[in-house]
Amino acid sequence: MARFLLIGVLSLCLGAFLSPPAASAFVVSVSGNHLVDEAGQPLRLLGVSRSGSEYACAEGYAFFDGPTGNRSIRAMKKWGINAVRLPLNPDCWLGIDGVKPALGGAAYQAAIDGFVARLNQAGLYVVIDEHVAAPAGRTALGIIPMPDADSSPAFWNSVASHFAANHSLVFDLYNEPHDVGWDCWLAGCEVPAGGRFSERRPAYLATGMQQLVNAVRSTGATQPLMLGGVDYARDLSGWLAHEPVDPLGQLVASEHNYGHHLAPCLRGCKAAIAATAARVPVVVGELGQTDCRHDYIDKWMRWADRLGISYIGWAWDTKGGWTCHAGPSLISNYRGRPTGFGIGLRNHLLTLRRHARG
Repeated sequence: MARFLLIGVLSLCLGAFLSPPAASAFVVSVSGNHLVDEAGQPLRLLGVSRSGSEYACAEGYAFFDGPTGNRSIRAMKKWGINAVRLPLNPDCWLGIDGVKPALGGAAYQAAIDGFVARLNQAGLYVVIDEHVAAPAGRTALGIIPMPDADSSPAFWNSVASHFAANHSLVFDLYNEPHDVGWDCWLAGCEVPAGGRFSERRPAYLATGMQQLVNAVRSTGATQPLMLGGVDYARDLSGWLAHEPVDPLGQLVASEHNYGHHLAPCLRGCKAAIAATAARVPVVVGELGQTDCRHDYIDKWMRWADRLGISYIGWAWDTKGGWTCHAGPSLISNYRGRPTGFGIGLRNHLLTLRRHARG
C-alpha cells in the first residue's frame, strides 16, 4: 500500500511537467450493447495493434519499435482502419522497477502523448492497453496471469487522470488474463509462484478487474473500459456473470482470437461471444492467424460483421523474427506491405469501407 501511494504521488509530480493532452474532437462511448460516436450512431472499432511500446522501453533501447510518425500513420490508414490499439508498459509509464530514466516516467508519457495526438489528428480512435505486467521489483516484460495489485491500479489511476479529457480513447484494462478463475478475474487473488518459459515469477497479489475499474473511475475519467476474458482473453463464458460494477455503465468485453494453431474460436466460443454481445459491446482486441493464410479470419470477420462486433488485427510490427507465422505480423515493412495473413485483414477492411461509402 505504501508503494502504491508513493507511485501515485510520483505520477502526479511527473504530470506537472507535462502539458495535458488536448481534448479530442470525436467521441466513443457505450450505449446499450453498442459503441457509439459523438452523434450517438453505432460505431465499430476496426483496426490494428501497433505493437512495440510495450517492450522497447523495458528492453532499454527506445520508446517504440519502428516508426510512429505521420508517414507511418498514413500507411496504416491506407488499410481502411478507424482505430489503433496501443499497448503500454506500466513500469515504463510509472518509471519504476528497472526502466531506464530516459525511457520511463515523464519521457515515456510524452512519447505516448505525441503518438496518441498524431493518431487522433489522423481521425483514428485509440485503445490504450496495459499489455504486460510484473510483480513488484521486477520489470514488466511478460504477460502474467493478472496484473499486480502493487502498481497496476496506480498505473490506471495515472493514465486515466492523464487522458481524462480525451474521449476518443478506450482503456483496455489488461491484455490477456490467464490461469485464474473468474472470481480472481473480478476481485483479485494470491497467484502462486510459477510461470512459463523464461517468465518464472514469485507468488504475488493480483488485482482484479473491479479494482481497476475503480482506479479509473476514481479520477473522474469516463472512457469506455475493455475487459478481456480468461484463458488469454479467449473465453467470455463467465464475463456477464462476473461483470464488475461501473457507475457509468461503460464496460466493453474483449476477446482474443487466433486461428488454427492457437485454439480457434468454434461453436462454444462463438456462442459465448454472441451471448455477451447481446448485452454489452464486444471488441476482439487481437485477431490473427498463424499459418500465413487468411481463410480463418475471413470467415470469422464475416461472422463478426453480422453481429456488429469490432475487431483489431495483431500486429502492425516487424520486430526481428516476426512473420505471418510468428507474432503474427500483419506487415513485412512499415510502408504497409501485407504478409500472407495481413492481406486478408486489409482487403476485408477496404471492402467494408467501400460499402460504407456506397
